[in-house]
Amino acid sequence: MLQHRPPPQRRRRRCVGTAVGTIVLDLHPGHGVGPFSLGMPICEALAQIEEQRNTYDVVDVRFYDEEPLSSDIIIGFPVHGFRLRFDPWSQRLRLIEIVDVKRLQMRYATFLIGGPSTLATFVDVYAIFGPTFPGIYDKDRGVYTLFYPGLSFTFPIPSQYTDCCPNGEAELPLEFPDGTTPVTCRVFIYDSSTNKKGGLGSLIDNASAPPLPATSLYMEEVHVKLGEELYFSTGGQRIPFGASQQDVWSELGHPCGFHQKQVDQMAIHSASDPRTRKILCEDHFYNYFTRGLDILFDGRTHKVKKFILHSNHPGHVDFNSYIKCNFVIQVNNSKHITPSTKWDQVKEILGDCGRAVIRKQGSPSNPFGSTLVYGYQNIAFEVMKNGYIATATLFQS
Repeated sequence: MLQHRPPPQRRRRRCVGTAVGTIVLDLHPGHGVGPFSLGMPICEALAQIEEQRNTYDVVDVRFYDEEPLSSDIIIGFPVHGFRLRFDPWSQRLRLIEIVDVKRLQMRYATFLIGGPSTLATFVDVYAIFGPTFPGIYDKDRGVYTLFYPGLSFTFPIPSQYTDCCPNGEAELPLEFPDGTTPVTCRVFIYDSSTNKKGGLGSLIDNASAPPLPATSLYMEEVHVKLGEELYFSTGGQRIPFGASQQDVWSELGHPCGFHQKQVDQMAIHSASDPRTRKILCEDHFYNYFTRGLDILFDGRTHKVKKFILHSNHPGHVDFNSYIKCNFVIQVNNSKHITPSTKWDQVKEILGDCGRAVIRKQGSPSNPFGSTLVYGYQNIAFEVMKNGYIATATLFQS
């Protein structure tokens, strides 16, 4: 019997301040607008917003709670009429949408486009950017989209003039028979290296983030040998359990932060560790936020005893504290666990591990609630309510 399930709820986090006036952002077709560049990680975009909080004082962050990898993470600026779409897997900016051209004024070379006093008409766009191939008319939506490399403009077509542009590729006259000209309602900025057109409707899915340089460490695969080591695929570094602080510095460089562990909250569940609470409190972390990684050192030996890998899924209290760690936990020759593996799949691979420990995160006002921690030999998973892995903690049993 089929049961109706309500659609996943989209969580919105809003930071509200006093709205500011119209802003002017430089337009770079195929590259970005203002301080936001295609391909930038979401953490860099949020850092830009934080640095310019007086300008971007009203911000929406949207994602799907139940399936965060099924839909874009969207940062919206309702006061300024544009939004940023981030690929949910790589968390890199893939598409910029100007959804209200009257609210945002863009500057291209010496020309201004949009804003409350400057209509972005078809004639103006053609005059600024020059000739291009015929655009596409979407009869169902009643819109015509004109394409340039890395840039598209969408124009609504009045119903009485739909005969001016047949469905599919079509030329649009600069003016309609009554002397009026179409006015842009949306602008899309996307990477043009793949030669895919980006725009309204189904075209919105075509846009992808620019390819990363071969030497980039972002989204570097971190291969895990349970109970043994981490292997970083791009740099070729290997960090085994028992590595010294000097070894870690030599391989990964200076940590982003240091953290003294106050107490081992899981020690009470372990009968194999006879050390006193005082000794446990001397353990300390190296935090590599830009790699999505924490390394815990033993307080007595100063050797690596744990690794914590962060998935950086939206909906977790630590979201945006770490860049996503693209870990690959090899279980056998054919099965592995990654940040996209859900808890049900983990249980199929590793088997049932019994009851979970409830982990409270943050303050009582934390909107994301608690998570569940499941332990196996050499690894523990912190699992969110939607079944995705928030963190994987590696240790030697």
